[in-house]
This record gives sequence, structure tokens and C-alpha cells, in this order.
Amino acid sequence: MATTEFIDAAAVQSKALGTDPAYVFVPHPVQDRTDDEMKAMADQHLEAILALLVKKS
Repeated sequence: MATTEFIDAAAVQSKALGTDPAYVFVPHPVQDRTDDEMKAMADQHLEAILALLVKKS
């Protein structure tokens, strides 16, 4: 999981390493968000994260 600021960097790094990792990107930035905002963001993306964790290859 990373913020949308790192979409391009993640693609470049994945290609360089020859991997195809699963990603969930959340809105950027996160450092200035309140605890309640972070919890809401986690709730909003939990289903996508769990789906990638149990996805069969």
C-alpha cells in the first residue's frame, strides 16, 4: 500500500526488479491526516487490501 504520489515510482521499481506486486494506492498525502481520517481511509480501502491478500496466483 502506498499513496498515489508513488504510482510511477512503484511501476519503475517493479519493472527494474522483474516483479508484479499487488498495490493499493490511497490518496496523498497522509502525514497531515487526523487519526479519524486515517481510520476512514483504512475502512475505505480494506476490502481491496484483503482481496489482494487472499488472491490466488
